[in-house]
Amino acid sequence: MLEVTNLRVGYDGVLALRGVSFSVQPGEIVSIVGSNGAGKTTILKTVSALLKPVSGSVSFEGHRLDTLSPHDVVRHGIAHVPEGRRLFARQTVFENLVLGAYTRKSTSDRQDALDRVFDIFPVLKERRNQKAGTLSGGEQQMLAIGRGLMLKPKLLMLDEPSLGIAPKLVDRIFETIQELNRKDGITILLVEQNVREALELANRAYVIQTGSIVMEGTGEQLLRSDTIQKAYLGM
Repeated sequence: MLEVTNLRVGYDGVLALRGVSFSVQPGEIVSIVGSNGAGKTTILKTVSALLKPVSGSVSFEGHRLDTLSPHDVVRHGIAHVPEGRRLFARQTVFENLVLGAYTRKSTSDRQDALDRVFDIFPVLKERRNQKAGTLSGGEQQMLAIGRGLMLKPKLLMLDEPSLGIAPKLVDRIFETIQELNRKDGITILLVEQNVREALELANRAYVIQTGSIVMEGTGEQLLRSDTIQKAYLGM
């Protein structure tokens, strides 16, 4: 489904990704884990065509993405929920959600997507006329995910969905990710610093350090790894 091959990406001449390769198959949850600054966000921005690689390629369902513009990537069915949520704070919950459906021309399609978002996150329905900037951190993350779901994506990319959220809501967010995968059949690429949660959720996972993939395997395999336990789980 998604094939990233030998990706090299730089900022001002300094490489942030050094030959990164990985794949995501239909129906999977794939996690990319690593410390802050390892290159996780850069990967998602490059898949979304917000950054252009120095070399390497990104393909989705056989189509090259690295030569496209970001809005064309979205039209292929890829939704990117960015780190920090990036909501339109002065717009209402409803207005933010509708903006996520700009590629859907059918009114009925948009309404179906909206109904599903409200089904997953009932609090957004209750606050549909509230300004996004007045929501709690957890509610804002729900809105950011909901906005991505308005696309009815084939691939949902989530960048640090647990960041800045009260601990009691973190489990709710991860449960929702699992539900979207199992019930809605959405393929998910998850970037996350919460290594244990990300690996427990993942079918497969990759570990990135200083711009390079250093380990890969099933989530269960990596959770059992001595290296992961010592470096990321404090064991």
